[in-house]
Amino acid sequence: MLILECPYCGVKAEETELHAGGEAHIKRFGPGSSDDDFETYLFQRENPMGVHFERWRHVNGCGKWFHAARSTTTLEVFGTYSAQTLAPPSDITDKITARLPGWSWRDLS
Repeated sequence: MLILECPYCGVKAEETELHAGGEAHIKRFGPGSSDDDFETYLFQRENPMGVHFERWRHVNGCGKWFHAARSTTTLEVFGTYSAQTLAPPSDITDKITARLPGWSWRDLS
């Protein structure tokens, strides 16, 4: 069972109390964008074996969206942080690097 801590209310919740919202830190394209940009936004997603940054919503709690860093192979959670954060916090990336030297995700490593 995946257990994530909501960074807003501090509750450690099982995944049944949360709702997954897909990949975090996606550049969104809307009206006025090119067809290629909008297609990339809709259909191109990372699907890594290893570290992944995801959006989650604390449905049965405060109701707020947040981001989580976890391993898709071991379900190890490296941390959670505010959904308004534009990039993963350095304390979380440092924790990942300490546990998994050589990891990479997009332009982070």
